[in-house]
Amino acid sequence: MSAQKALPLDTLKLKEAKDMLADDYGNLYIYKNKDFSLTKYDSLGKQMGQMMLTVPFKVQTVQNPLSVPLFSENAQELKFVDQNMNEIQRVDFKQKFGFIKIVYAEDLQQIWLLDESTKRLIQYNFRNETIINSYPFDASFDDLTDLMVYENKIYILTRQAFRVYTFKFEKIFEAPVENGKRFRRENEFILIITNNAILKYTPEKEMVKIFQDPEARIVDKNTLSYFEIKANKLYLYGLEKNRENQPQQELQERQKEPEQEVRQPEEKPSEAGSPEEKLEKKTQEIEDKNPAESSLQKLIEDISTLESGGN
Repeated sequence: MSAQKALPLDTLKLKEAKDMLADDYGNLYIYKNKDFSLTKYDSLGKQMGQMMLTVPFKVQTVQNPLSVPLFSENAQELKFVDQNMNEIQRVDFKQKFGFIKIVYAEDLQQIWLLDESTKRLIQYNFRNETIINSYPFDASFDDLTDLMVYENKIYILTRQAFRVYTFKFEKIFEAPVENGKRFRRENEFILIITNNAILKYTPEKEMVKIFQDPEARIVDKNTLSYFEIKANKLYLYGLEKNRENQPQQELQERQKEPEQEVRQPEEKPSEAGSPEEKLEKKTQEIEDKNPAESSLQKLIEDISTLESGGN
């Protein structure tokens, strides 16, 4: 059975989509570069709200649908919109900073800014307009697509590379990517979203590909599913079903097989001809297949033993 499920969104809306994001409630956010619009749809394709701007902007994340951050490099400002796509906060960088290349909204008070003119990474409280910290950051700003700061590490994504730095500008990890777009954090894991693949970085360990479709034009993920736009249609893949098709999952299963082969001779009873041994073998097979039935069988046996003792 195929893991994919087509979702009811108009083909024209998907054809013009420059980007798509999915929140954890199953709502979809379609960004069109043609008219600089961000439109929110529910899982049935019903429009729930729309934000229209006059300049290009980047949606950072929709993991908190009550406060979605949108950054415009052209306008040098950050907006927050609510669940109905109404603007609830605006932060203007033109008066206080040089040229902000990219922004990471850490929470509802603090943001991180990469100032291209001063080559500095700035931690800024936009509620009281106060600079908290500033760090020299003399890295290349070319092709920069996303920034994240988490657990005293700086995560940088470009179209072609993923890099991790300390606050002393020491590079601690680097890996090539193709068409890197944005980050998504799930607990301690950092996900890298590209045009047609999603990679997972385990801090200080490794980066593995968890989803890919070479034919997809746009992909995204929430906590329950993967999403993709392919041939101007939107598809959803359940996480568990999709993992069965992932190369690294198959590798993990192959690695587990020798352990199972070692244990199986211990669990499998020897062949025997007596009725008692055949019954024991059958009981063991039931236990292996259905622990719940095994527990019920044991309870019946215990009751029978007690009744025999009472007699």
